[in-house]
Amino acid sequence: MDTPLGTIAVVGLGTMGTGIAEVLARAGHQVIGIDTSDAAARRAVAALEAATARAVRRERITDRERGEVLARFRTSGDLRAAAEAELVIEVVPESYEIKQQVFRELDAIVSPATILATGTNALSVTRLAAESLRPERVLGLHFFNPAPAMKLVEVVSSVLTAPPAVEAVTALARSLGKEPVAVGDRPGFVADGLLFGYLNQAAAMYEANYASREDIDAAMRLGCGLPMGPLALLDLIGVDTARTVLEAMYAESRDRLHAPAPVLRQLSDAGLTGRKAGRGFYTYAEPGGQEVVPDALTPKDGSSAVAGRPVRSVGVAGSGTMASGIAEVFAKAGYDVVLAARGQEKADAAKGRIARSLERSVAKGRLTAGARDAALDRITAAGSLDAFAGVDLAVEAVAEDLAVKQQLFGALDKVCRPGAVLATTTSSLPVVAIARATSRPEDVIGMHFFNPAPAMKLVEVVRTVLTADDVHATVREVCAVVRKHPVDCGDRAGFIVNALLFPYLNNAIKMVEEHYASLDDIDAAMKLGGGYPMGPFELLDVVGLDVSLAIEKVLHNEFRDPGLAPAPLLEHLVAAGCLGRKTGRGFREHARR
Repeated sequence: MDTPLGTIAVVGLGTMGTGIAEVLARAGHQVIGIDTSDAAARRAVAALEAATARAVRRERITDRERGEVLARFRTSGDLRAAAEAELVIEVVPESYEIKQQVFRELDAIVSPATILATGTNALSVTRLAAESLRPERVLGLHFFNPAPAMKLVEVVSSVLTAPPAVEAVTALARSLGKEPVAVGDRPGFVADGLLFGYLNQAAAMYEANYASREDIDAAMRLGCGLPMGPLALLDLIGVDTARTVLEAMYAESRDRLHAPAPVLRQLSDAGLTGRKAGRGFYTYAEPGGQEVVPDALTPKDGSSAVAGRPVRSVGVAGSGTMASGIAEVFAKAGYDVVLAARGQEKADAAKGRIARSLERSVAKGRLTAGARDAALDRITAAGSLDAFAGVDLAVEAVAEDLAVKQQLFGALDKVCRPGAVLATTTSSLPVVAIARATSRPEDVIGMHFFNPAPAMKLVEVVRTVLTADDVHATVREVCAVVRKHPVDCGDRAGFIVNALLFPYLNNAIKMVEEHYASLDDIDAAMKLGGGYPMGPFELLDVVGLDVSLAIEKVLHNEFRDPGLAPAPLLEHLVAAGCLGRKTGRGFREHARR
């Protein structure tokens, strides 16, 4: 035949099956859509008609090409219509019983050369293949939703799969303009295997009342550049679907990180399965809609009942990239800033770094020359903390070492005036332990900026059990002035972002340790299948493997969960001095700067 796998049957015409059928038909394949529901079949035809009409309006295809695409798609309510197919892709509900029944019936219908593909993202391909009369022709072909837009396709082999079948569907995926990634048979495969553990932890974080759903979602969008927050994504995927995937993963791994959070069962049992039901973690205007509407849990608009303390001047302690970035943020917002370092030379160098950053903003048209000069004029470089005597807010951005920070806060306690707010930018250390180094722990709070501070919109506001209400209100008011998005969280390891991000990174490393997938395939899977701006190994090399290991250790020590133990490969690389981009080698080789 001119086109390999020219005739393809898609069994199950839900959202995913319909999307796969569209991709195949538009690529030139004869497509047989099979569903026992006449309504589902009609919806699939209507969806293809609508999608191709949009393509014509956008001048991506002609009317004639649209007619050809529609002619290549036909539907049937009888599985026997798959008899002429060279490939059958099943996308029926995630149930062994349902999928095995489909495969048993197909055995008696299709030719011995036909490849049978399952679209499962949670069930064992090997178990499904073992029930077939032709296990060597059974494999997984996992598209991502929406199939027409998402580039990733995971090609899943079992120990029974014949290489020619894998080669055929891999070539098909490439011909569709997709990026196929070869993976072995384990629940979740690569993308969902990493994604659902992260989603589960976010659900557990919400269930524990550690942070609001809005703050959890905002933190991961703004702190990690993700297209959606985890709880909104659970609603989109379907809470019941997520629970099914996690149950399958936990049955295989027995890792507590995969044990579904009880809130997932509670929502599922109540029928609150997300967007499709009109309510899940959020409430929607209508079932199947995406417009979120206020409900009883929606935060009330308006200012805090407690007024914050007035802040006119800000002290920033430190001379590194983070300290310079924070000082720049405050200066551009109109605050008088004292930038203090250990010695005048370091302080001047830090101010010079700010000047260069502001100059780049002017060159890019983001800042006027006048605003640059005004911001620089507001910054005073000082070689000692004594210059903080009159500041209203002191923010430290020194080394992530508890003893160093405690010593600094002891000094701030002596220098800063009564009533000044003292903030730490720690990303992993207990804020209360830093606060107790002062005689006024009620004035101490966490104010975790993200790097680079001038660009990143998120600030995690971390109050301890001792933090005063007006101190918390002060920091939130200041965040509004400097145009940052504050999220509230309690004083525990990792706060929101790192507590969700680093277990995901650690699990990616474990995949490589287990030779399940390559660095490149895992990075590609998360960028193409999850919409992540960077793959986990790209991000680890940017963050620094030593920094990542330190955070992993803090999380493991705090939560005592075996699944949070740092991956041995990470420890070995750090011991070898392979710390990422900064040393020229981490998980990959990098050109030294």
